[in-house]
Amino acid sequence: MFVDEIKLHLKAGKGGDGVERWLQEKMKDRGGPSGGNGGKGGDVFAVAIRDLGILSAYRDVKLFEAGPGGDGAKNVWHGADGEDKEIKFPVGSRITNLTTGHVFELVEDGQRIKLLTGGKGGLGNEHFKSSTNISPREFTLGVEGEESDFQIELELVVDFGLVGLPNAGKSSLLNTLTRAKAKVGAYQFTTLEPNLGDLYGVILGDIPGLIEGASTGKGLGHKFLRHVKRTKGIIHCISSEETDPIATYEIVQKELELYNKEITSKAEIILLTKVDLISPEQTEEKIKTLKSLGKPVFPISIIDDILVKQFKDYLTQTAK
Repeated sequence: MFVDEIKLHLKAGKGGDGVERWLQEKMKDRGGPSGGNGGKGGDVFAVAIRDLGILSAYRDVKLFEAGPGGDGAKNVWHGADGEDKEIKFPVGSRITNLTTGHVFELVEDGQRIKLLTGGKGGLGNEHFKSSTNISPREFTLGVEGEESDFQIELELVVDFGLVGLPNAGKSSLLNTLTRAKAKVGAYQFTTLEPNLGDLYGVILGDIPGLIEGASTGKGLGHKFLRHVKRTKGIIHCISSEETDPIATYEIVQKELELYNKEITSKAEIILLTKVDLISPEQTEEKIKTLKSLGKPVFPISIIDDILVKQFKDYLTQTAK
């Protein structure tokens, strides 16, 4: 199951304790102080990878924790630093520290960001030695590492996002263009999670259907609108079954604009889908109407190999 939103509890490592130790010398019960400092606790890092399904592996994980620092020892031996914890997240993840409100974004493959800092190690009694305190018994304990709940939200980073009202044929189109295996059906909201496909290196994302009011949470609401935010361009699918294609276009466009005005400034292609359901004359009329929007417009049917090839060629050239 695809997971694009999850809450995780993360904890940095505790610092090791400083210790009270004494030099053991012949003929002396207790020499000078020799207690070493504790090691620093491990940090917690987020690492971006190109695996959109990785969040699903964390559904049953209760805690991610970095290693604790080692305690100090005799002969002024300092404890080892704790092992850092690296957690892999998909490129496009937005990570929010729910305690501090700090937001981190992973936008490049291999990017590494520190989320939490490990606790400082405690001080051994050797640290407190001075000319006025030659036999200090003081030592300090290690400090707890930072700890917090984090909200992780994935915003897909794709070349073109397929948007449109429910049942506009987006999933079928994605399957045809890229050999993806998105679920399709003759009812609204067949797509309950985003699907991806690769067209000769051009990554397409099938964004679940929007309805009027999606920007305020109706239908699938904000859960999937955020995926459109980072796409480089939009393929706006309008079914030939719609009696008023301009009104249909404006419904989705309004929801995108209400959610984030920057989305509507992206490069956009309009597809009149399912043209096999109407006559050539009706197709021509609707194409002419949609061209009044000033965007590139293409008719397409998943059972028409010529139309599919024409659009594939256009898309791959446009993405270069």
